[in-house]
Amino acid sequence: MSNSNIGNKNQTQRKPVVLMTMGTQERKGHDYQVMTHKYITPLVDFAGCVPVLVPTCCGTDALETYLDMADGVYLTGAGSNIDPALYGQENETPGKGQDKARDLFDIPLVQLALARGLPIFGICRGMQEINVALGGDIYQKVYAVPGFNDHRENPQDPVEVQYQAVHGVKIKPGSWLREALGSDEIRVNSLHGQGLKNLGEGLEPIAVADDGLVEAIHAPGLSPFLFAVQWHPEWQAASNPDSIRIFQAFGDACRQQVRKAQASKQRQSA
Repeated sequence: MSNSNIGNKNQTQRKPVVLMTMGTQERKGHDYQVMTHKYITPLVDFAGCVPVLVPTCCGTDALETYLDMADGVYLTGAGSNIDPALYGQENETPGKGQDKARDLFDIPLVQLALARGLPIFGICRGMQEINVALGGDIYQKVYAVPGFNDHRENPQDPVEVQYQAVHGVKIKPGSWLREALGSDEIRVNSLHGQGLKNLGEGLEPIAVADDGLVEAIHAPGLSPFLFAVQWHPEWQAASNPDSIRIFQAFGDACRQQVRKAQASKQRQSA
């Protein structure tokens, strides 16, 4: 689907602006703010949105300013873990990198975006951030918890193998996701050592893995659209109909936010 085919019903409506927070990465003694292409392109190609990359290294002073320009928030995956102190645990994975600047930006971002009624979409780390922001916590080592499978990728495998679909997720019957995907179960990739434990306030599971681990959440009582997944739908999204439908659903929610904002301005000017 090309960009020109998205939103044809209303050519006068502007494209939604979506915030994407970046992460910290050190390279040869220099600190960078980074975001990989694989997360950006499906937001443009299939959600039909305009990404605004937000640095997390400067604190939250400008957070409200960013939100003033936003029609949605998109929290991506990353190679770092959330600081366990933020959900009341000691660090069980000291060898794994953290990104505390992103933690301290994204958690209030989720809370303020919800207060504004903005659509929110999270992937992998982004899903875990949403859970922590709403008072939930995390299994730091899913692979060490009895009853759960090892959801990590093999670091020795080529990236194409790491991102292959390796297990099923069961979709909640009667849910909007079941309707959007047209299936009771889909196959997904799996590249995470951590996972959701106790869900935050207002969050509900909408998909679970074969072993019962929560793989997708939503919050119908909190937001018109808050949705997050543990797998990576952004990976080669163009060849995955389920991924396309997920990004389209987020884009539709953001377009609805644009319509609401435009209607509000019209009422104020009348």
